[in-house]
Amino acid sequence: MKNETMRYFLYARKSTDEPDRQILSIEGQLAELREYAKKENLIIVKEFIESKTAKEPGREVFNDMVAAIEQGSAQGIIAWHPDRLARNSIDGGRLIYLVDTGKITALKFPTFWFDPTPQGKFMLSIAFGQSKYYVDNLSENIRRGFRQKIRNGVWPGCAPIGYLNDKNARSIVPDKDRAVLVRKAFELYATGDYPLAEIRRIMTGAGMMGRSAAMSTANFQAMLKNPFYYGHMRYNGELYQGKHEPIIMKALFDKCQAVMARKSKPKGPKLKPYIYRGLFRCEECGCFITTETQKGHNYLRCTKRKDPCAEPYVREELITEQIKGELKTVSLPTALANGLILEAEKERAALAQAVGLTVQKLRIDIDILNKKMNALLDLVISGQITQDEYAQKKRSFLNEKRDLQDKVAAFERQSVNRFEPEINFYREAAHVGEVLEGGKPEEKREILKKIGSNLRIGRKRLSFEFKKPWVFLPNFNFSRANISENNSEKQKCEIWRRGRDSNPRYA
Repeated sequence: MKNETMRYFLYARKSTDEPDRQILSIEGQLAELREYAKKENLIIVKEFIESKTAKEPGREVFNDMVAAIEQGSAQGIIAWHPDRLARNSIDGGRLIYLVDTGKITALKFPTFWFDPTPQGKFMLSIAFGQSKYYVDNLSENIRRGFRQKIRNGVWPGCAPIGYLNDKNARSIVPDKDRAVLVRKAFELYATGDYPLAEIRRIMTGAGMMGRSAAMSTANFQAMLKNPFYYGHMRYNGELYQGKHEPIIMKALFDKCQAVMARKSKPKGPKLKPYIYRGLFRCEECGCFITTETQKGHNYLRCTKRKDPCAEPYVREELITEQIKGELKTVSLPTALANGLILEAEKERAALAQAVGLTVQKLRIDIDILNKKMNALLDLVISGQITQDEYAQKKRSFLNEKRDLQDKVAAFERQSVNRFEPEINFYREAAHVGEVLEGGKPEEKREILKKIGSNLRIGRKRLSFEFKKPWVFLPNFNFSRANISENNSEKQKCEIWRRGRDSNPRYA
């Protein structure tokens, strides 16, 4: 059949679905192919343009074109090169089969010669094979590059939320704005008081966003399960140590995993938001105290679910006043709290030089682990152990190394953090006074939960036990402004500090 009577389809394709890449490739193909058809007197009955990779079968436009050829709408195809038509064995085989059955009598390429002869079909199959080899080889090279980056401790993809890809240094660095929010999300979830949906609501309200949109609950769950944030990388199910700076400690990550393992969704209908619902128990029978509204006032009463109970109703306002009275006993004036903080800061500065030998011992242990991991790699290379044995032992070494690194970090902070509970306690005690002055009942309730345990109501009176260290504050003597001169009171202050490390090896 001559070119004048044969009908052709023009097919142009770019190798990505992204609209802002390789646009000129499509324009260039169309211009060259139209000029080539005009020069060769080829009749183009329809143009097919597609933006999709040919690495895998399933291109819609390509399939429509092949279906039209099978129906006899055209007898030939014009394309820039065979790799524009197919880079996989299925699509390439379909075209060769159409040539075999006479559905396609001509394939025209400005850069490639083809005739529907045994030699031409052989050369076409070689061209398709080369295209597939190029794609397969490129994919393998990329995967090999990824694996090498992972071995070097560098994440090969887009940085997780809380980090940024530093293109100049070819590394991943913490995002100063998001890293703080990521750490806060881990800390909130580790308390066990917040479901994932609430974590999402709080952190979204604080301004935590994804790359281009708000993060979903599933995004937060994936983030909280990602070991990347404490310095390790999970790739193809295997754990690797990263060179990036951790945002959180491994202990915090482990705590979040424990919370996630036991977390269950809350059940039951949504209850009316009374301030003290579920907070108190009846002192007489031990049942929960509930709240109900009568004549415009809220009353607390025993649920009486076990036995008949004579505990009377009590107005919510009366309990609120009693809570204020108890909180007053554990509040500190701001000036006094600042004086106590200043004394603690002086002692912290004097104790800041006491951990050098311990840190040195830990670093020696870390070096020993590094040597063990190098020796382990030699064993798997020489075939003395299997890949599974290597991965299991390596994971154990990495976790042990991370624990040692956390100890190093903890000891380097010890002279600072040992005093943090005491300093924070003074600040919290001063905050209690501020809440008493103008805080809401909900804030007073939360402070009561923090400082007290075994909260009970009996005979319209509130009772509870103070938690440590708050139990010492109601009877504490702050009459002398200069705490440093009052040795007995100063010794009492020390009960609010963090103690020495419990591990005697590194004490």
